[in-house]
Amino acid sequence: MLTATYTLVALSVEQTSMRVSLHAVQQLVQKSYARQSALTEGQADYVCDTLRRLYESCQGRKLDRFLLPALRRAGAGAEPLLCELDMLSRSAAEALGTACRLAAGSINDEEGVDAFCLAVERFCVALELRFDREERELFPIARAAIAGEAWFAVANQMLAYDAYREEHRGRAPPPAHRPVRAEHTHRQGPPVSHVH
Repeated sequence: MLTATYTLVALSVEQTSMRVSLHAVQQLVQKSYARQSALTEGQADYVCDTLRRLYESCQGRKLDRFLLPALRRAGAGAEPLLCELDMLSRSAAEALGTACRLAAGSINDEEGVDAFCLAVERFCVALELRFDREERELFPIARAAIAGEAWFAVANQMLAYDAYREEHRGRAPPPAHRPVRAEHTHRQGPPVSHVH
């Protein structure tokens, strides 16, 4: 099961990168923003843009693109867990929406700062909990349920995806359900907000 081990390690590396980014924004808000009596528009926008990119990155992970479909095809009986993971993603999305609504107005008092910081914390906690449960619960289920040939297919999809991204930096990745071919190189994703 070396292929399974390689694949799960690669997915863990992807998660570790996201955890580092989550922790960085969480620390910024806890140690700097939470001590302020008001936030500038630029401060709030920076955090919202960062959270939005983190959420989009989470939704586009190789785990979601390749492992989860293979797990569903294997009929592992993981649907209850997958539903709970989806609920954590929805909680993060709701917290992101709250933070962005607050940022769209003026955060010019301690109550507004507290509400904004709480929304950011809820976002970070929801995604962190999702990552924890994926590693502790989902990965063992996948290792047991997915057959050897299916692991090879997942690994090949991941390698092709990485190669495509390396070759076409700055362009939208190919849809997960289609082969990576040259004719898809013109597909552009939605515009991504930039840090202010």
